[in-house]
Amino acid sequence: MLPVVAGLLLAVAAGGRAAGGAESPAGSRFVCTSLPLDAGCPVPMQGGALPPEEELRATVLQLRETVLQQKETIGSQREAIRELTGKLSRCESADGKAATAGWRKELGKGKDTMGDLPRDPVQVIDQLSRTMQSLKDRLESLEHQLRANVSYAALPTELREMLQRRLGDLERQLLSKVAELEDEKSLLHNETSAHRQKTETALNALLERVSELEKGNSAFKSPDEFKVSLPLRTNYLYGKIKKTLPELYAFTVCLWLRSSASPGIGTPFSYAVPGQANEIVLIEWGNNPIELLINDKVAQLPLFVSDGKWHHICVTWTTRDGMWEAFQDGEKLGTGENLAPWHPIKPGGVLILGQEQDTVGGRFDATQAFVGEMSQFNIWDRVLKAEDIMNIANCSTNMPGNIIPWVDNNVDVFGGATKWPVETCEERLLDL
Repeated sequence: MLPVVAGLLLAVAAGGRAAGGAESPAGSRFVCTSLPLDAGCPVPMQGGALPPEEELRATVLQLRETVLQQKETIGSQREAIRELTGKLSRCESADGKAATAGWRKELGKGKDTMGDLPRDPVQVIDQLSRTMQSLKDRLESLEHQLRANVSYAALPTELREMLQRRLGDLERQLLSKVAELEDEKSLLHNETSAHRQKTETALNALLERVSELEKGNSAFKSPDEFKVSLPLRTNYLYGKIKKTLPELYAFTVCLWLRSSASPGIGTPFSYAVPGQANEIVLIEWGNNPIELLINDKVAQLPLFVSDGKWHHICVTWTTRDGMWEAFQDGEKLGTGENLAPWHPIKPGGVLILGQEQDTVGGRFDATQAFVGEMSQFNIWDRVLKAEDIMNIANCSTNMPGNIIPWVDNNVDVFGGATKWPVETCEERLLDL
């Protein structure tokens, strides 16, 4: 190996003397370059041209510099690719939030969970689409810049193919994400439209209900199609009939009621006059049967109505021998006599629904309160025929009471009792 190195040094020295015509001055330096064993000494070309070996060496050096520059460029491109990949991940995260939570916040109340993104899901998708397009434009700009500044011919084939593959993958990912966002935008638009339509329907129904309530007495289809609801056993929920009774020598009282209270349904109605709080009372108290009181005299009625279903109840009475009858759902279940015979019903009293009166119009006892619903409370000044009572119970005829008819403007409610629209016969069919 030493003879080779020495020979190379001598060849370079000889070349230097031949070119300069004299020895190199003091301080000159020699450049040693290794050459193959079969290579001869470089001989300068005439006219100052470099020999092929020197030209090859210069080309190699230039290629090395180009490769270093390309390495730096590739490094910067890798940073750009990592940045784009991070933004894609953030976009996917934002997309998921927008699709599942962003638009379901209450309008005007929910906080924006996506930073500076708008609350409207359509705007969220539009902004994400614009972000994707911006990333795609930046990627295309980087690709054009790379093509302008880098000689692809100078890059190794594998590196060039890798860059092309990465750029192609990124472009496909962007196009796929844009397509997904467009589909999600369409889906959100449909869901938003359906939600808006449902909300508008509910608001319209509420407005119609408010309008009905504002109309007052005309809130029901007809004046008698309503019920009074007394849901609690208290001493302050009750209804009051505005009209009073004249002096009566006979009467028929009919009503629809529904109750599942236990023990006892309480007092569906009571009529009190000065000097007699129990002028007319219908009551089921505790475990006792239903009782009819006339002038504080008592008759037990064979009626059973505490099953939570609608029942039609009628009781008749005449002062002649104190005769009485009890009907349930159109069928006569009991009859009797000597109930306050020859006693006329006194006029000018107070008629209360749902409470038993210890004084005229007051001193209610919660344990005797009616719990349930009632409707179609009518009073006639005569004893109705069994056929008429059957027709009323079967909803085949409409016979308002000639003394006390069931009309909306004749019934006031107090203490939380309410009036609701009802068609008793239709609801009774649902109970069967």
